[in-house]
Amino acid sequence: MDLVPLIDLAGEPHTALIGGLVLGLAFGVFAQRSRYCTRSAVLSAMGESDLKPLATWAAGFAAAILVVQALVGADMIDVAETRFFATAQSLSGALIGGLLFGVGMVLARGCVSRLLVLSASGNLRGVFSIAIIAVTALATYSGVLVPLRDFIGGFWSTAAIGGNDLLAQTGLERIAGIVLGGALAAIAIGVALKARLSPWRLFGGAMIGLTIAAGWYFTWQLSTQVFEPIQAESLSFIRPLATSGELALEGGFAGLDQGVLIGAIIGAFVAALVSGEFRISTFSEPGVPSIWRYAAGSVLMGFGGILAVGCTIGAGLTGGSVLAISSLLGLASMIAGAALTQLALRAIASESPRSAAVMPAE
Repeated sequence: MDLVPLIDLAGEPHTALIGGLVLGLAFGVFAQRSRYCTRSAVLSAMGESDLKPLATWAAGFAAAILVVQALVGADMIDVAETRFFATAQSLSGALIGGLLFGVGMVLARGCVSRLLVLSASGNLRGVFSIAIIAVTALATYSGVLVPLRDFIGGFWSTAAIGGNDLLAQTGLERIAGIVLGGALAAIAIGVALKARLSPWRLFGGAMIGLTIAAGWYFTWQLSTQVFEPIQAESLSFIRPLATSGELALEGGFAGLDQGVLIGAIIGAFVAALVSGEFRISTFSEPGVPSIWRYAAGSVLMGFGGILAVGCTIGAGLTGGSVLAISSLLGLASMIAGAALTQLALRAIASESPRSAAVMPAE
């Protein structure tokens, strides 16, 4: 991929912005059409709904690992100098931050990427939640919550276990990562068949994983063609909310993060309009829980996502696709936090007829 003509025309930051915009557009369209959502997948696995959300999520997760591992194995990208492996990553941050994030995404009825898609589809509850997540993420990323973040994150890091690469830690070759991706893909197809998932929704879920791979490929290519050194990266949504807040307050150049956010919003908005699913939704609708529940969940996701160095996309798929131990631990903690919170809400509902009658909407 020769990016030099675009770099010469637009400049390095704007090239990253354009690439992020394209990636975000694709993500927004496919996330809206496939209803890709980690929280829904967890509830699906718990028997709260049919298996379609789980099958959709599994398709994206498997595609991300399979394709990224194949790209690394073919020397088409190199992730050794990325943030996941170049410096020690916090395992305590992944564990605790992931748990907090998982609790938050159940309380707010969606993870960061899902709430962003819902916001673009006219859901004002999503807009409210994203605003609180962004403020909290900024405070955790570079504001008043940094000391607390560093305190928790300093308990345990990958330096204590000798590194963050799962394959290296287990003594396996790169082919093992490709085999793992293939096995996960087979499982995802099996779940999709059991769930009777439509081919289009299965395709949409898989395309989420492919946007992660495309993000890695684009940023790696960009890193080899620019003068100012940058690290290869892929999609995330919690960090872009924080860095966009910094940009708004302090000024500077927009880049990949802002392109991903803008693209995802536009893509989801267009997809919702074309499909006829754009609809203004508010807190006044029947069955919607308290605004304070959404607020609490959003704060937990804003803090927990930065502490875990990624949301369900940034840690779960981007970090998970390169088999970073901290990211896989963070994703597992998010799933555990979501499951435990859902169990608690289920117990509360069973004891209160009034609560049991309320079916919260996204």
